Amino acid sequence: MPRTHDVLIGVNYYAPYVSGLTNVARDVAVGLVQRGLRVKVVTSRHDAALPAHEVLDGVEVERAPVVARLGKGVISPSFVPRLLAASRTAGVTNLHLPMLEAGLVAGRCSSPLVVTYHCDVSLPPGLLNSVQRTGIDLSSRRALRAADAVVVTSDDYARHSRLWPAMAGRTVAIPPSCHQRPAGSPRYRDGQGLHVGFLGRIVEEKGLQYLVRGFQRFAGPDDRLLIGGDFANVAGGSVVDEIRGLVDADPRTRLLGFLPDEDIADFYASLDVFALPSINAFEAFGIVQVEAMMVGVPALASDLPGVRTPVQETGFGVVVAREDADAIADGLRRLAADRPDRETGAARARERYGLDTVLDAYERLLTSTAVH
Repeated sequence: MPRTHDVLIGVNYYAPYVSGLTNVARDVAVGLVQRGLRVKVVTSRHDAALPAHEVLDGVEVERAPVVARLGKGVISPSFVPRLLAASRTAGVTNLHLPMLEAGLVAGRCSSPLVVTYHCDVSLPPGLLNSVQRTGIDLSSRRALRAADAVVVTSDDYARHSRLWPAMAGRTVAIPPSCHQRPAGSPRYRDGQGLHVGFLGRIVEEKGLQYLVRGFQRFAGPDDRLLIGGDFANVAGGSVVDEIRGLVDADPRTRLLGFLPDEDIADFYASLDVFALPSINAFEAFGIVQVEAMMVGVPALASDLPGVRTPVQETGFGVVVAREDADAIADGLRRLAADRPDRETGAARARERYGLDTVLDAYERLLTSTAVH
């Protein structure tokens, strides 16, 4: 059959859906089209209002109908057949995992296969979720073993993944695509003290209780902690109540709530330190910390595989023990006493994690793997 596409991307959710995994798949697809490659995406029609076929930013998008939903996932019986059919006329297929159907696709894919493994799947406790997680892991292992190459966000995270044995020896470290925000205005600043910021989901695994306590053990009267993210609508438990209590008792801490995309540049421009105090080993990278680094804000990151990698690779920030408020306080003292050079740190972050760097790496790998 004649080749109709240079690259086929298989992903469960695609634009306009927004998630870290989806955004990477979209950035790769659009970026490769802009470089002259023909790219097709096969995905689910997660929203029935979306067209079954369209060209989006130059990318041909085919959406398979959804017949049911299972937790965060969708059930689309025609998704695998459509992917397999498209693989017959593609130069190379790039699957973005975790994906329940990955093993089925990998076993019958007609073109060379590159798997992008974003992270181990993490689901709340429960029998149904345990079965779902086991099924996804089994499928992912099959796809990883069948792949010609495996893209991982970092070697550090990959080696600590529970699926490492299935990918060892065939990994290529390409970080997630990170976008440089425009210059912002520091309109969230309040005085001359050290301004520490967090941006993300207000959930237990982000370790905010340790960040708030660590900040309080470090901070003087003029220092500030700015927390961006949806706070009011978070389902609860003792951790959320604890954070609310800690914040309400400390006027130096501000809960900004959800920040729309157009406000994020101003948020970063208001900070002296960006904090990512995650405690969950399933977090693989932390794009928000790199976005902050790229505009000159050093990061305080937990000592987690993958999460610590940007600071280690750029030297722009500190790595601290997870679940340790004293370690966070000490890290903030170090950054306040010896502030890293913002221009040098930003340049290193942009060079290592900028969109062009990521696209260069994907283009080299996919075109060298493709059938010729």
